[in-house]
Order: sequence, then structure tokens, then C-alpha cells
Amino acid sequence: MAIATLRAAILSAGAIPRRFGALALAAALLAGCQSLIEQTYEPKISPSSNPQIVDEVQKNDPRAQLGAREHPRIVASYGGEYKDAKTERLVARIAGALTLVSENPSQSYRITILNSPAINAFALPGGYLYVTRGLLALANDASEVAAVLSHEMAHVTANHGIQRQKMEEAEVIASRVVTEVLSSNIAGKQALARGKLRLAAFSRNQELQADVIGVRMLGEAGYDPYAAARFLDSMAAYARFTAVDPEADQSLDFLSSHPNAPQRVELARMHARAFGQEGTVGDRGRDYYLAGIDGLLYGDAPEEGYVRGQTFLHGKLGIRFDVPPDFQIDNKADAVLATGPGDIAIRFDGVADNRRQNLVNYISSGWVTGLLPDTIRPITINGLEAVTAKAAADRWEFDVTVVRIDRQIYRFLTAVPKGSADLAPTAAVLKSSFRRLTSQEVAALKPLRVRVVTAKPGDTVATLAARMMGTSRKLDLFRLINALSASSTVRPGDKMKIIGE
Repeated sequence: MAIATLRAAILSAGAIPRRFGALALAAALLAGCQSLIEQTYEPKISPSSNPQIVDEVQKNDPRAQLGAREHPRIVASYGGEYKDAKTERLVARIAGALTLVSENPSQSYRITILNSPAINAFALPGGYLYVTRGLLALANDASEVAAVLSHEMAHVTANHGIQRQKMEEAEVIASRVVTEVLSSNIAGKQALARGKLRLAAFSRNQELQADVIGVRMLGEAGYDPYAAARFLDSMAAYARFTAVDPEADQSLDFLSSHPNAPQRVELARMHARAFGQEGTVGDRGRDYYLAGIDGLLYGDAPEEGYVRGQTFLHGKLGIRFDVPPDFQIDNKADAVLATGPGDIAIRFDGVADNRRQNLVNYISSGWVTGLLPDTIRPITINGLEAVTAKAAADRWEFDVTVVRIDRQIYRFLTAVPKGSADLAPTAAVLKSSFRRLTSQEVAALKPLRVRVVTAKPGDTVATLAARMMGTSRKLDLFRLINALSASSTVRPGDKMKIIGE
């Protein structure tokens, strides 16, 4: 939760359940290529023979002008650019190899590494390519990143962004983009996730065409052509890991915008077979890839606070609190959200309090509807002035608690289905654990990073996983980021990723 976004957000208790319901279904909701796969396709569609770069397209196409204009906003919404010379050289090396075998080797690209833990990559008209550091952390070799970039580059060389809509729709798209990105009550990340900036949304046939072109580029560049199918599986595993309920409907998660239907994975493998049998062709580029991401920032950036298992800590704000076991914390741009079993959800944010208003008056001032006035009571939380109350709306019950620290009011909203016995104990965990950080605790906070280690004699999956930090699900996350199955083992000399400081 960035300091800059700790601003007043008009909260409607009636709207909260819908937001929380979507969160439970979409813990990994990310932007990207939008569509669901069709049962039939035309792999013989030829890409454009006249790809266009930004300067050329902008002369006649307002959508390309929009792409150029929206670039700074995309970067800002994703936490800025991730600056690390080693990682930038790695991505440039991969993209350079792909460009040489692309449909148009003279095509210009502007590749940006976004400072976001999201698993995401997308393209805008004119050669704007984006990949998040979260995706780089999940990938296990250069060929997997090449698979993502080649797919996005295929959208550019095929002029999909230019073909996507009629010229007269451009200004409508622009207005929608500006409205979503600039709307004060919608986090930038959420706006991008829902809108995909309308520029990164491609048709079903365009997605499949990009798959075909991308796999061909992989093979011709000398990369493992099966990497596309392999990384689709890794992203599906990530979506399951980040979902509170692994069996929940994933229709709103990452794979709704980067579809991983079994047909698509099989199609990727089918086109890869043109280069040879799996495991016998192409270079994965694992060693130089792991060297390039060793030390990569992992998870939330320091300015947005840290999630450590069931605990949220923010060094600059000097605060921390816990959520109950089995809850999943999602640190958004404008709030910290958490979901747990039984449709329980939590929202935490903050607003400026320059007037140092009375907290009883503030909690009853109308920013949350359905408040029950007779439940309002002042309390003290770890020496801090606070007020708590109950609210009800539709089929939901809420615990609302506000706490003052200096000139900031922090707000907890806990929601449970009506009649649930979990409201009081869930809210009690938040209240009892919320406190200031000591100066020693602030000094000890360090961001998590990807660390590449070499397995030694006696090391096992379990012993290496035990070294993971920042998660209570160490074994699961270790297997996920190293693409290991439940039966996988490690041998001395194997290079593996762990998450540490």
C-alpha cells in the first residue's frame, strides 16, 4: 500500500461484498492478452508484411498516439520501471535473439520491465512491450521468457493492435482508458486489470495467430520451442497457489486474460513438434537466465509495505498487523485486502487526518453505510486511540474499526456473511496485533529477493524449501517457482531459486 495512495476512498458497505467476492475469485487478477480460446482456428493466417513503428503509426492512427501517451501511466500504475542493469541486459538479450527471427527484423520495440510482483506481459500498438519482474521471478529459464515475449512481439508484427478496432472507435477507447486510470476511487492496478487499457485486448484468432508465430520464433531463435506450453502450465499453477480456495472458480484470474485452456497448451506443443521431440531440441538458457535474475526484487516494493506470511508491515508508515491463519493477503495500490475461509474478507487503508477530528464523529460521518449507531464505542489498541462499530448491509455484517496515529487515520473493515460467528474473532486478531513498529523493527525490514542457490550433498526439496522467507507455505512456493512436481527431487549441483532477503 503506497503512502501516496493513502487517501480517502468513499466506502459503501453495500458495494463491499461485491468487491470482496471478486477478490476471492481473482487473487491473481492481472492484465494482458484478453480472450478465450476457440475450438477451431486458422494457423495459416499470414502476419502483416508492413509492420509499423510508433513514429509511422502516430501520423494517422490516434490509437497509437494513445499508446504512446498512456505509456507513462502504465508505468506509474505498475509501480514504475524496474531498474537493474543485469536484469535489463538479460531481457534485452532474449528480445534481441527473437527480433532477428521475427516477421520483421527491423521492427522497433520499447521493452519495459515493470516494478510489479504481478505475473504479466502485454503489448501496445507501435512496439511497446511490457513484462513484470513478477513474471521474470516465476520463469525458470530464458526460453520461457522468450515464449512470452515472442507471443507479444507477434501481436506487434502482425499489426493486431492496428487492426483491432475501427478508426472511429479510438476516441471512445481513449476516454474509457483515461476514466479508468484516473478515477480516484479505483486503484491503478485494478483499472489495468479490468480494462487492459482496451489496447491490449486481442481477438481469439489474433491470440492463436500470435501463439503460432511465437512458437515458430522460439524454435528459429534456437530456444526450446516447448517453453510456451511449459510456462502456461507454470502460470496455471501460480493462479491456483494464489487463490484462497484452490478449487474456486478461476474465471476472473490471470488465465481469463492469458487463457490456458488445454486446447491452447496442446496447440503450442503441436507446433513445437515441427522442430523435434520435447527435450531434444532447443536451448533453455537456464544458467545464464538464473544468473540474470539472482537478486531480483520479489513481492511488494518497500514503498508499498511487506507481506510476511500472515503479517503486513510498512516501514515508512511504521505500522504492522496480523491476519488469522488460512487468510491470503493481497497488497493493492490503495488498500491491503485479505480473504479467508467462509467468505470472510478484510480491507485496510488509511486517510489523512490533518484536522485531528473526533474519531466517533468520523466513524459515523457516512463513509460506510449501514453503520449501527448504538454499537459505536471508543477503545484503545496497543496505546493508540481507536473507535469500533458494527454495520450491516444486505446479507453481510461488518466490523468497522478506525485507529489514529499522528495525522493519519487507519481503517479496518471486516466482512462476514450474516449469522457467521467469525466476525468478532477475525476482527479481534486485527485489533490486537495492530501497533507501531519499533525503530529496530523498521531497520530490520528488508525486501525479499530471488536468490539462486546450488544444491549441496544432503540437500532435499524440503531442506531448501525451509530456507524460503516471506510465506507460510514454504514448500508449495518453492516447488512453484522452481516448476517442481510433488515427486521431483534435487541433486547436488542443481541450481534452485529460493526467496530470501
